[in-house]
Amino acid sequence: MKRSAKIELRDLHLPCIIGTYGPHNIVPDMHILDLTLTIAPALVYISTDEMTQVFDYDPLVADVIRIAESQKYETQEFLITQIAKACANYPEIDAVEIWLRKMPVYSGFGSSGVRLTLHPDDMTRVRGNMIGDAALTQV
Repeated sequence: MKRSAKIELRDLHLPCIIGTYGPHNIVPDMHILDLTLTIAPALVYISTDEMTQVFDYDPLVADVIRIAESQKYETQEFLITQIAKACANYPEIDAVEIWLRKMPVYSGFGSSGVRLTLHPDDMTRVRGNMIGDAALTQV
């Protein structure tokens, strides 16, 4: 089995507005993001306890927050696309799984979400085009 390393960011509440709702629609009051970043094992299995040895994901989290609050979004899918592009800006990230969900979806309960997984070849395409937007539609 091939070695791998992952950084998992869970339950990040995003400051965003997504969707257009009528008077009888349930409007979600929370959008929650989970990110799983695949990185080189050498960035986790380290020889000394120093930040210079690891991938510092704090700048990525700041990018995601900035993207989330930068505009009103019509779809979760477009926000996920913007987050994927932000991840592609970090060469340390080999692959990514992005899961964005909103809640509640019915009568004060439940969640509904969209998940995108980009493998190393996909990340290469995104980096090559920074989604010149056909880059992933062919996948």
